[in-house]
This record gives sequence, structure tokens and C-alpha cells, in this order.
Amino acid sequence: MSFTGLDLEQDAALLTAQLVDFPSESGTEKPLADAVEAALSALPHLDVDRYGNNVVARTRLGRAERVILAGHIDTVPIADNVPSRLDADGILWGCGTSDMKAGVAVQLRIAATVPRPNRDLTFVFYDNEEVDASLNGLGHIAEAHPDWLAGDFAVLLEPSSGQVEGGCQGTVRVRLRTSGQRAHSARGWLGKNAIHAAQPVLARLAAYEPRRQVIDGLEYREGLNAVRIEGGVAGNVIPDECTVTVNFRFAPDRSPEEALAHVREVFADCGVEELIVDDSSPGALPGLSHPAAAAFTAAVGGVPQPKYGWTDVSRFSALGVPAVNYGPGDPNLAHKREEHVETAKVLHCEAALRDWLTG
Repeated sequence: MSFTGLDLEQDAALLTAQLVDFPSESGTEKPLADAVEAALSALPHLDVDRYGNNVVARTRLGRAERVILAGHIDTVPIADNVPSRLDADGILWGCGTSDMKAGVAVQLRIAATVPRPNRDLTFVFYDNEEVDASLNGLGHIAEAHPDWLAGDFAVLLEPSSGQVEGGCQGTVRVRLRTSGQRAHSARGWLGKNAIHAAQPVLARLAAYEPRRQVIDGLEYREGLNAVRIEGGVAGNVIPDECTVTVNFRFAPDRSPEEALAHVREVFADCGVEELIVDDSSPGALPGLSHPAAAAFTAAVGGVPQPKYGWTDVSRFSALGVPAVNYGPGDPNLAHKREEHVETAKVLHCEAALRDWLTG
């Protein structure tokens, strides 16, 4: 499938629609990465590098401060919501409108229309954010070319409804396995049902009271939830194995090790045969007291909120680069079939960043 080039002269709302019409489910980002690279390479004030389907562009003006504007170009699987659709009320519908092609459009517009910003800028467009952490393009850049991500402050244009969201939750995903003994279901007493053995795990989850932790004035709400259950052999067989997959979203004052220890403690007496760690990523503290973050927050206005969910501010934090989430999309609409974005918020976000970088 071929696509026309990106038009960076149109406003960020129209550019969002064009980006949505480039399908880019995780793992299929190459056509969009090609278009982003071509559009940025045509701008003489930027140096452009590429690693896989990740594109990095930088100004080199010798400013005292370097700011990174970052966003992922992949989406979750399309749910009959491409191509995009703009209604009369200024609502743009389509896969990725909120998470996060509206933010990517703002990045591209700033790259094209602010050739001499008051801070040096690095623009990062990366792949595979919506899938396993090991595939994340920003992580691959950090491993192969950490110098490309050097900076004093980063803004991740993840959906935040046009307000600053500080830090992010960490995440641990584990598989809890219970075992049993197979038997014919007509003579169930001769076996041991592994699915029934998982009942204490489900009861513990249902009774769990998540912690709320205030950090730098922001309240992070934790959550421990079953996200998958697997078991069963056949319609007439007592199952000998069952697995409950549990996801723990934890406040950023916990390390992944502390979070995992908490999960082990919660299920310690639930008859779990084996606990297998499936995925783990640290959170990031808000860091809103950092001078660059405080200045940015003051410039764009609004009341900072906590980020519910994991974002790549965590990776920037690990690199020693303070970062915040700030994008036009609504995080509550991410991954939904009815995903959409208010075009007014896209334009507002574009204007706020331009004012901050030119004022």
C-alpha cells in the first residue's frame, strides 16, 4: 500500500487526520516512519537520523537548553475506525486520534514552523509503544544511540487532555498458575480441578483495596486486576492447570522489585503453584519541582494531574532527563473503538507549545 507525503503546512488538526489515514498498528509502522523521515528531511534547519522505524530530528543552534518532544507512531489494532472522519462539531474520529497521532501532529507542526526556537529541540518519533516493553522503539534508541536522547527536559505528547500530567505508574504483570489432576468429569472426585483451585486468587483480587498515594501533591491510585484467565482441556475433562494473569499498576514511589514483592505477599496463601513475571516497567516520579518542568507547567497553564498508566516518561527518567506528559488527546478514549479527539484541543496544544518555544 502506498501513501502520499505528509503535508506539514496544514494545521495540526488536519495533519492528525492525515496521520490517522496512515494505518500503523504496532509492527507495521514503516510506511508512516518513511513519510515522517521524508517530511523532516526536507526541513533545512533539522538534522535527521533514523534507527529502524524510529526517526530523530534535531536543531543545532547552540542554545543553553535542549528540550525533547517525543511521541510514538504506532496504534493498537484498528477496529473499523480508519479512515478518519471529521464531524460538524470539530470532533475527529479514528484509530490513534487520541493515542497519539494528535500529539505526533503537534510535534511535526512545531518541527516545521519553529525553525529558530528559544531552546534547541530534539523530535523523537518511535515505534512499538503499544506492545511488549522489549519491542519499544524509544528503548531501542536509548540502547543503541543514547546520545540522540540527550537533553535537559522532555515533553511526551501522550494524551493528557491538554494539561500537564506528572510522572506515571509502574506496571508488573504476572501469571499465577494453579495445578490439579485430570479425571473424567463424570468422576470428578478422582481428580482435582485446577480452575476451582484458582478461586482463592479471584477472591483475593475481588477483596483487594488499592492504595492511594500522594506524591508531590498528586494522588496516584494503584490497581491490582485479573486481565486474563486460561484453563480447561475438554468438555468432559477435569482440568489439571489454570493460569490467572494479573496486572499491578503501582504508584511511582515503589520500585518494580517492591511492587513484585507486594504481589507475592498478596497471593502468598492462595495455593499458587507458580508465579511467573510476564512484564515489568518502573514508574516515574512527577518531578514537577524541577525548574524546567515548573517553567513548562507555568507556560502552558492548568493544574497538573497524575498520569494513570505507564508512559515513556519512565524511560526518560531512567536516562536522567526530567519529563512530563502533555498532549491534546483524552486518555480515557485511548484504545476505544469510538476513539476521537477535539480538534480545538489539538490546535490549542500546538499554539501553547509554539508560544513556549518562541516567547
